[in-house]
Amino acid sequence: MLEVGTGSGYQAAVLATLGAEVYTIEIVESLATSARATLARLGYGTIRVRHGDGYRGWPEAAPFAAIVVTAAPPEVPPALLAQLAPGGRLVIPVGAADQELQVHERAADGVRVRRVIPVRFVPMTGGP
Repeated sequence: MLEVGTGSGYQAAVLATLGAEVYTIEIVESLATSARATLARLGYGTIRVRHGDGYRGWPEAAPFAAIVVTAAPPEVPPALLAQLAPGGRLVIPVGAADQELQVHERAADGVRVRRVIPVRFVPMTGGP
């Protein structure tokens, strides 16, 4: 799975503990560096951490069965949708002032969107 917005690495560690093969990308270089070191020190050496722009995802590791985004872009980044495997799900907060949590699922006939709940996340930086 792909996590966009590594932060401290906590969520990546939880996902790995639950059995996921985790790729995580962080736009703030110091956070990516710190999370990589912390995760390795704690024995999560299989989690792949990258400093980069989450809007672009991690195309060379795609497709992903799941993508989770921890910051809100104004619109869903097309690159993330393109990196979803068949049956894969993208969980993402979307919006500027008014945000909602959305689940996008890649089906045989396209991508289905489920709007879940109003939310408030930090804005996603980087971009197209």
